[in-house]
Amino acid sequence: MDSQDTRAETGRTRPARERLLAAAARRFYADGVAATGIDAITAEAGVAKMSLYNNFASKAELVAAYLQARHEEWLELYRRRLGSAAGPRGRVLAVFDAYADHAALAYGHGFRGCGLLNAAAELPAGDPGRAAVRRHKEEVEALLAAALEQLLPDRPEEVRGTAGHLAFLLEGAMARAGLEGNGRCLREARQMAWVLLDRL
Repeated sequence: MDSQDTRAETGRTRPARERLLAAAARRFYADGVAATGIDAITAEAGVAKMSLYNNFASKAELVAAYLQARHEEWLELYRRRLGSAAGPRGRVLAVFDAYADHAALAYGHGFRGCGLLNAAAELPAGDPGRAAVRRHKEEVEALLAAALEQLLPDRPEEVRGTAGHLAFLLEGAMARAGLEGNGRCLREARQMAWVLLDRL
């Protein structure tokens, strides 16, 4: 049995929910949430449509699970980077590195920017998915602020301002990187962050 057969066999033995989430992740990221129908997801997952509705009450629930999975995926990448980060500056840069790591995954269909923001852009105002994406971005900024608090003790206003500045730098770089289809802008943003931190 060659490696392709092994991968196919492994895919068939994974629980249907995992296969559906993995297929949704690939299709939502590559084609967008609105353009991806249930049939495309079930076909890629290799399951019957009824299996999807046995695991998710609706497409909206599947989208919510996808957003949560992407959030957790990024957090895991951040934790790995944090493990080798040296000091508060390293903890700040670990956020940038985790974004670059996430960009490198790209689900095999090319890098299209932040999957969370891409999905949020397609969802209507007031949709719970948009709130989930906002919470992710707020958590990222809070992680930056927590590292900066160690670097700038007793300077809370500067911590807040710098964390916001770095978050905007990161999001701008992510948007440009998505348009360019590669991580160059993220690497440049990391270098800018390094220079800014060195001046504090």
